[in-house]
Amino acid sequence: MHILTSTIRFPEINLLTRDAHKLRGYFGDLFKEHSQLLHNHFEDGTQIYKYPVVQYKVVKGVPMLVGINEGAELLTSLFLKIKELNIENKIYPVYSKNIENKNCETGLTNELHEYEFETLWMALNQYNHKRYIKLKKEKQKNDISKLLDGILTGNILSFFKSINYHASENILIKSDLIEKKTSFKNKSMIAFKGKFTTNVLLPDYIGIGKSVSRGFGCIVRKF
Repeated sequence: MHILTSTIRFPEINLLTRDAHKLRGYFGDLFKEHSQLLHNHFEDGTQIYKYPVVQYKVVKGVPMLVGINEGAELLTSLFLKIKELNIENKIYPVYSKNIENKNCETGLTNELHEYEFETLWMALNQYNHKRYIKLKKEKQKNDISKLLDGILTGNILSFFKSINYHASENILIKSDLIEKKTSFKNKSMIAFKGKFTTNVLLPDYIGIGKSVSRGFGCIVRKF
């Protein structure tokens, strides 16, 4: 199937990867009337538990907004209204920005595709974190790989659900990942960097896993 994506970049502004959530807060406040899509919250502040159609990233220092389907349409409509970024009360005038709209094919294919995580992948929830730690202590490398591949599969299925795509065949995944530490809401968390190969075609710069609206799990296809 095909989905619409929209990617806005601010190439002359340099931010840190961890600033992605600050972009989310800024645009959510700036365009409050669109908060359900921009901030994944209802007007009363209640969180919307679904795959976010607008995501905020800082990739190689460049701030980015990525929209999917209705999120892409919204970003296109707001593009000309973005005159500056305000990150923790520091004003960044926007002298240069670009937008790229694509009609992207996505879904299962007969070919294999390799993806690299441009930002750390937040894989573990409360349940599989315990499993991961147990396997790590027991030095069960093969079982750890199977666990992470299974989580990746679940992440892709969650994305498919958000775009109403049904996988008619099995998803194949083989990952090559390295454990890293990251800070999330002032807590130390396990995350991963690396790459994976799969028979699924995915759009560049979408996020998979946890906290994708804050920039985690951003992927780019290598072949």
